[in-house]
Amino acid sequence: MSDRSCLAVILAAGEGKRMKSSIPKVLHPVAGLPMVAHVVRAASSAGVGAVAMVVGRGAEDVEAAVRPFAENVSVHVQTERLGTAHAVLAAREAIANGFDDVVIMFGDTPLVDEAALSKARGKLAAGADIVVMGFHPADPTGYGRLVEHDHKLFAIVEDKDANPDQKKIGYCNGGLMAISGKHALSLLEAVGNKNAKGEYYLTDIVSIGHARGLHAVSVEVDAASVLGVNTRVELAGAEALFQARTRKSMMLAGVSMTAPETVFFTWDTEIGAETNIEPNVFFGHGVKIEGGVTIRAFCHLEGAKVAAGSEIGPYARLRPGADLRAKSKAGNFVEIKKAVIGEGAKVNHLSYIGDAEIGAGANIGAGTITCNYDGYNKQLTQIGAGAFIGSNTALIAPVSVGANSIVAAGSVITKNVPDDAVAYGRAKQEIREGRAPVLHARNKAIKDSKNAK
Repeated sequence: MSDRSCLAVILAAGEGKRMKSSIPKVLHPVAGLPMVAHVVRAASSAGVGAVAMVVGRGAEDVEAAVRPFAENVSVHVQTERLGTAHAVLAAREAIANGFDDVVIMFGDTPLVDEAALSKARGKLAAGADIVVMGFHPADPTGYGRLVEHDHKLFAIVEDKDANPDQKKIGYCNGGLMAISGKHALSLLEAVGNKNAKGEYYLTDIVSIGHARGLHAVSVEVDAASVLGVNTRVELAGAEALFQARTRKSMMLAGVSMTAPETVFFTWDTEIGAETNIEPNVFFGHGVKIEGGVTIRAFCHLEGAKVAAGSEIGPYARLRPGADLRAKSKAGNFVEIKKAVIGEGAKVNHLSYIGDAEIGAGANIGAGTITCNYDGYNKQLTQIGAGAFIGSNTALIAPVSVGANSIVAAGSVITKNVPDDAVAYGRAKQEIREGRAPVLHARNKAIKDSKNAK
């Protein structure tokens, strides 16, 4: 189908009043990406060359959400809402450009996949003029019914207009449709509004096409591909389906999960085979994990890269810019932000490493922090290969610690430490014998005074 030009008309003008939200419905995210962007990604993957967005409120924001995923995008504002066929005609200018295929999609169906669209386009390539994507819901109530005979589609009857026999049909309209480009405009313009709702139904083009001798067929697709989202309850349902689908594909690709139902992915998460993920792990946007990594329980990763053989957690947080090289470690209660952790380096526990470069094989003791922010600017901390940083060390950036050097526990480092040196940055310890009872008595008297009021 690569030689067939294709336009996707995506209807994204719904107000989404049932979402109880101030933002357009199609901008609500599934797996960290606006629903409408999921739809455009699927269209692009299926070989769609141009996208016509039919938008309403928040048009600029909707356009901004989809442009990263399609090169050729036009925007068409729908000023009236008189039905789906009327909405598609808002993109009349784009449809008139003579595409071989025109695919009608909806901005609130975030789980539509490339396979469903390719299947429909394949029917057009084989000679069909109209292709409707159908499915078998558990309960067909409320859905338009597909009226077929001898593998031909004769009509789509809306639930409110269906007679008792038609209501028994379990094969339903999924909403998504593919139309031969040479017939698209004339079919859409022929749609009337003599129905129970007084609206211009896109589905009427099937019966119109049949009357004209055109060939209409259906293709059955997975119910998730045509799942529309109208409420936050349905949004959560779409999220659950996305996560289940992603967990399955990850495990089939060689990723192990102890409790898959507790692991959550974002739309762009990349994880290599032989990685093992323990329970209650969340992957935010922009995470890339190479193979053979161990991610222990209760970790949160976002905008991070982790190389092969590394170990994360438990209870670790990798923030944007975290770059862990091969066989490195970020242990329990460690937070890393915009920092390179060199090959084989270890930040084992209870530490914050931000705006830093940690050399290969370095060891960062418990309680170490890079003091990287002065209230206005971020500064860099550099720790050389093989360096040993003792527990409870504060590194006041900008500062560097040389290769194979040692920083004594409890130090505050404010000056650069050369290679192979030992640095002590402790205050002098002072002891006052017999002073403790005096302080205890004073503090007790203060507390008793407060309690007496």
